[in-house]
Amino acid sequence: MRGIIWIILLFTAAVVAATALGHNDGLVTVAWRGWRTELSLNLALLLLFVAVLALMAVLRALDAFVSLPRRAGEWRALQRERGAHAALREALTHYFGGRYSRAHRAARRAIAVHDDAPDLGLPPDHRVLAQLIAAGSLHRLQDKTGRDAMLQEAQAAGANAWARVALEGGQLLAAEWALDDQDPERARTLLAGLPAGVARRTQSLRLRLRTARLGRDTQEALDITRLLAKHQAFSEAAASGLLRALALEHLDDARDAGQLRRQWEQLEQEDRLDPVVLSQAVRKAVAMGAPADARLWIDAAWPALPRLAPEDRARVALALSLAAEGAGVDWLERTEAATRTWPADPAVALAAGQICAERQLWGKARQLLEPAAGHPALPAAARRRAWRTLAQLARHDGDEARAARCDHAAAQADD
Repeated sequence: MRGIIWIILLFTAAVVAATALGHNDGLVTVAWRGWRTELSLNLALLLLFVAVLALMAVLRALDAFVSLPRRAGEWRALQRERGAHAALREALTHYFGGRYSRAHRAARRAIAVHDDAPDLGLPPDHRVLAQLIAAGSLHRLQDKTGRDAMLQEAQAAGANAWARVALEGGQLLAAEWALDDQDPERARTLLAGLPAGVARRTQSLRLRLRTARLGRDTQEALDITRLLAKHQAFSEAAASGLLRALALEHLDDARDAGQLRRQWEQLEQEDRLDPVVLSQAVRKAVAMGAPADARLWIDAAWPALPRLAPEDRARVALALSLAAEGAGVDWLERTEAATRTWPADPAVALAAGQICAERQLWGKARQLLEPAAGHPALPAAARRRAWRTLAQLARHDGDEARAARCDHAAAQADD
């Protein structure tokens, strides 16, 4: 289509030229020192047009010749710029491919281009990115001294806004490297130096979580995990499992009953209602001689017993059986109501039997504990506890033979 249009334009120009110049009888006389010549006006115009074209061609040739050094310099700068970009791309390729020695060499070539031609006009973050790749490669190669030196060099050179953005990423990388080096204090210092906006990013929070866990600061780890779960950084199941694990670590840090009480109070309500966390707290409280605290914690979770899954209900009931020492009449009423609601649940029967034994209701306690002691669904520790209580009841009745059989059964109970 374009060729047809050009043909039409050419024919149009020919027709216009023939119409305008075909009947032109004008003459142009040129005289120069005795020389005289006459040309038709059409030829004179054609020669003038050709002369103008020739003059323009000469001027362009002169300009090209004069500007040759400048254009050669521009070409060399372009080649350097392309080489710097190619070296950076090569460094990234090798870095993500796990070839860290090659990535380091390629990044060094990109940095060398900046050092040789600082006025090249490359993007301000180009050098910083190359330095970060080189530092990351040295970290993977376990060259901590070279890594830190390269990172300091990058931090000293970043002044542009884009370079500062890259350096924020470099600071996050440095915090991650510190965690890899098992240095939570350095990681904490680096993360504390981040701007407020960067500190709220998901990656920053993840690194803060790793720092808190490495530094055994379980309270901070719990707070950060809740924040990450709120931002949907974890799946619901993963967040629940991590919160449970951190709550258990938080309780394990307690060394006495008072500290355990403080650790428990620092937990959120949803953590305190978790049957796994609750049972662990009860076990530690009983071991530290604070069954009253354990029953107080169970008291908050007991109303939710009907809504719990069978295995969680068993955990709460078994925790109560551990903390039965010193239980009052109120617990007797609660456990009796629970046995009526779940008559076939051995864990509930064990808890009720232990409460009855504590309240000196020997016959009721024996009636509840005997089926529970031989139930295979209960853990071995719970069955041993039931047999030992039955042995105490038998000795209270003066039946040493039955007490010996219960002690033997307790010794034989295993997983």
